[in-house]
Amino acid sequence: MMTLDQFEEACEAVKKVIVRTKLVYSEYFSDISGNKVYLKPENMQYTGAYKVRGAYYKISTLSEEDRQKGLITASAGNHAQGVAYAAKLYGAKATIVMPTTTPLIKVNRTKSYGAEVVLHGNVYDDACKHALKLAEEKGYTFIHPFDDEQVATGQGTIAMEIFKDLPTVDIILVPIGGGGLAAGVSTLAKLLNPNVKVIGVEPAGANCMQESIKAGKVVSLPGVETIADGTAVKTPGTKIFPYVQKNIDDIITVDDEELIVTFLDMMENHKMVVENSGLLTVAALKHLDCKDKKVVSVLSGGNMDVITISSVVQHGLIQRGRIFTVSVLLPDRPGELVNVAGIISKERGNVIRLDHNQFVSINRNAAVELTITMEAFGHEHKAAIIAALKKHGYNPIDQQAKM
Repeated sequence: MMTLDQFEEACEAVKKVIVRTKLVYSEYFSDISGNKVYLKPENMQYTGAYKVRGAYYKISTLSEEDRQKGLITASAGNHAQGVAYAAKLYGAKATIVMPTTTPLIKVNRTKSYGAEVVLHGNVYDDACKHALKLAEEKGYTFIHPFDDEQVATGQGTIAMEIFKDLPTVDIILVPIGGGGLAAGVSTLAKLLNPNVKVIGVEPAGANCMQESIKAGKVVSLPGVETIADGTAVKTPGTKIFPYVQKNIDDIITVDDEELIVTFLDMMENHKMVVENSGLLTVAALKHLDCKDKKVVSVLSGGNMDVITISSVVQHGLIQRGRIFTVSVLLPDRPGELVNVAGIISKERGNVIRLDHNQFVSINRNAAVELTITMEAFGHEHKAAIIAALKKHGYNPIDQQAKM
């Protein structure tokens, strides 16, 4: 059982490896949600995520004999780094099995702590089966990333810090993948204040805990589809499931599109890089059916590779109407391109790219396709540019609207 004494013991233990991430009040997210929103920035941990808490606490409770057998785990990245870092501190060998889809930064960071990385499977569940097989074959001590009461107890230390910073907190939003973080945070939160609401947040394409709660037992999804790789889990933990059943008040699901624009909001307003799983609780703010409550969003991690960041930013700008592409048909004669450029310039649009296709029609005098990618200030400005092109006789086709 996860008891208050165990949580207090874990709080003392993890002090050796964590950064004290104090709550950050968000005026921006408070304004758009109608609540008083505070961020718990676990993306600022040394390993880039909260997972070091549970990994270190679990390993600290092992016997020296079990540690020296070698440690093994499966992880989409953040737990991997936590185990690798903790193992290094204890002088133990660590083997980490990660899905082949794991972002490069998580793989390289895990290796940097001295762990051996094995890439296997497309999702966490595949990697976990392989890790358990290796543990049995080689006698390694397996450290489960979420379905372990001691690991969950370590993760739950986040709740203790939240209450120290904000004793009157009304709602805690916590991401859910396999359920260890949700189990630990919700259990300790209810021990400290039974009236606090703890709400879990899952990707809509990986809502294994929500489906399990509905079924009243642990169930597996046939597959997962989400950009939130840290919470891309098909089956939640069976050991921690009863804690989630008892202490989580509700579960909200968030679409990937919401995570994309939330990433931009976080970067622009708080200058923080938060990975997609960590943004679940921020995207969920718009789904809360309450006002004037003190809400804490747990930002579970910030380990994103540059390519992923670039892709998310680009898609976010498109969704916000700040980058868009239109195509127009115009006669192939001198001055037409200048006319179009002049219209866009007058409306203060900024052209990024032009593609002039003379071969869209056999009759070049009748139709040449001009595809224009440009920057705008948002959807209203985008609409004004398109309207101006129409006013001057062009018929722009919004390429994003076609997708």
